[in-house]
Formats: sequence, C-alpha cells, structure tokens
Amino acid sequence: MKTYEVTITETLQKTVEIEASCHAEAEDLVRTAWENGVHVLDADTFIGVDIKSVLKPRSRDHER
Repeated sequence: MKTYEVTITETLQKTVEIEASCHAEAEDLVRTAWENGVHVLDADTFIGVDIKSVLKPRSRDHER
C-alpha cells in the first residue's frame, strides 16, 4: 500500500459594506473588525471545498 497525504481546504466567504476613504483603509477596518470577532465566518458562509492528495515520499530507510 502507498501512503498519501490529503489536504482538505474549506473556503468561507462573507461580503460586508464599510465606508472608508480608500480601499486600503476599508480592508484594514474590516480586518481589524474580523480579528475582534465582529465578522464571524461559519457554515452559513461556506462556498466550497478543495481536496488534494500527494504521494508521501518514502524515507530512505524504506528503500533498502
């Protein structure tokens, strides 16, 4: 049997409106609010999943 490492990446997305003087300030304000728990992403904001696998390389000990 071969060993695989499988990575599961879930994507959550939420759009919020904010007033700011420029896009950098808008992103900073929302980032700060998100870090403070104002914007919580959960199962309701789920938009997709990506599952990828790679064959785990054998260590040199197994090759002998």
